[in-house]
Amino acid sequence: MKILPHLHTKGYYRTAAAAFFFIQGLVFASWASRIPDIKDHLGLNEAELGGILFAIPVGQLLAMALSGYLVSRYGSRKILTIAAVLYPLSLIFIGAVNTSVQLIAALLFFGVTANLCNISVNTHAVGVERIYNRSIMGVFHGLWSFAGFCGGLISTVMVSMDITPFNHFIIIFAVSTILLISARTYMLPRDYTEKPRNDAPKEKKRVFVMPDKFIFLLGLIAFGGMVCEGTMFDWSSVYFESVIDPPKNLVRLGYIAFMSTMALGRFTADKMVTRFDMIPVIRVSGLLIAAGLLISVIFPYLISATAGFLLVGFGVSSIIPLCYSMAGKSKTMIPSIALATVSTIGFFGFLLGPPVIGFIAHASSLRWSFAVIAMVGLLTSIFVGALKKVN
Repeated sequence: MKILPHLHTKGYYRTAAAAFFFIQGLVFASWASRIPDIKDHLGLNEAELGGILFAIPVGQLLAMALSGYLVSRYGSRKILTIAAVLYPLSLIFIGAVNTSVQLIAALLFFGVTANLCNISVNTHAVGVERIYNRSIMGVFHGLWSFAGFCGGLISTVMVSMDITPFNHFIIIFAVSTILLISARTYMLPRDYTEKPRNDAPKEKKRVFVMPDKFIFLLGLIAFGGMVCEGTMFDWSSVYFESVIDPPKNLVRLGYIAFMSTMALGRFTADKMVTRFDMIPVIRVSGLLIAAGLLISVIFPYLISATAGFLLVGFGVSSIIPLCYSMAGKSKTMIPSIALATVSTIGFFGFLLGPPVIGFIAHASSLRWSFAVIAMVGLLTSIFVGALKKVN
């Protein structure tokens, strides 16, 4: 196993991986929290915004197979380094748009780079988790959510200072570049990231393997989780602006509340898994999502909706990192391909969720849209029970 000579403890690997999760979360939150501003800048209604938001998951899906291949071929270290440059750079393109067509093109590129970053950083994290020989994926995703929380606060400050999305995104690119330069030296070497377990069958070394029932079911659970995540990322601020109608400086309160408990939930997820196991944690997560969304729908007021979004944050927090962690331990596929498979199925949630929200909102109301997503959270809680039967 190749180890960089100046790295003597596994803590360096963990810190470096955490920095890349922070970059990814900061970039996504910077985009998500400025959606209302870009929507207003282009004069889009809910249906138009919903249609344009298709571009992000389409870009992610287009890059899905390629991302898995590139990471398995060249290693997560090299691909993650490239992705950590391109992903923040895509924000600048979004900030420069003046037409709907330009926004679609920018969001396609944003989706491609997001997926490349997602697959490489989670594959890298699986390698670090293997060194620790216990669940630490929740903490990594907690850093993603904490970055999202920070990104929401930064956006609030930017808006209060009348800083345009373009200038805001340039600042985020600069911060991300500094973090990348600082962390790259301490990244886990590629050959250990892709090292198979000693008890893994030979088939695991194959790159292209049909997913078994366990991986497919993980994908379906990730699908439900990503529908709910995508809804909150893309529509929570719009929901507050349109339905709750708070003062302008509180429009992002729901998004910040969601991101704060999402981060807290992920930082505690590993302890919950150690005590209760993964399946019960995911089951409770689905129930919290449903309860939180229904509270915000039935009681569309500032305090109650914020409380509901706090519950949704706790609910969403564990589903995706636990699905990725279980996928990375697949007995039939190498980590990057297993992750890409689960992500491919799951990202259909990002593909369908946010746009469907827009279409339902345009046909009826945004409150009805959120009620539908509450049912998705409930179904996720029900489906997870089948994991024991197929594992």
